[in-house]
Amino acid sequence: MPNRPVEIGPAGLHTARAIEHLRLVRGLTQHQLAARCTELGRPMANTALSHIERARRRCDVDDLAAALGAAPAALLLPWPTHSPESDVTSHSLTPIQEALLG
Repeated sequence: MPNRPVEIGPAGLHTARAIEHLRLVRGLTQHQLAARCTELGRPMANTALSHIERARRRCDVDDLAAALGAAPAALLLPWPTHSPESDVTSHSLTPIQEALLG
C-alpha cells in the first residue's frame, strides 16, 4: 500500500513555526535540539527536526517542549515565521507566551 502524504493542519503549522522560533530564541542549532531530545530518551536526528520545522513531518509536542524548556501549550500558539533577515530575539512576546515560556 502506498504511503499517504503527511497532511499538516493549522495547529501543526503553528507548532512547526513555534519550534523553529523557540529553538532560535534559545540559541540552539537543529543538531543541539535533536541531541536534547535524544538525551530525554526520545532519539531524534537533526534531519527529522528539519522536516518538523518545515511542516513535512508530525512531531511529539511533549518531547520538543521539554527539550526547549517550554510548556507544550506554548508550541500551539501562533509565533512569527523566521526569516534570515529578522532578528529572532527582537520579537516581543505576548504575556501568554511569556508565561508559557517560564
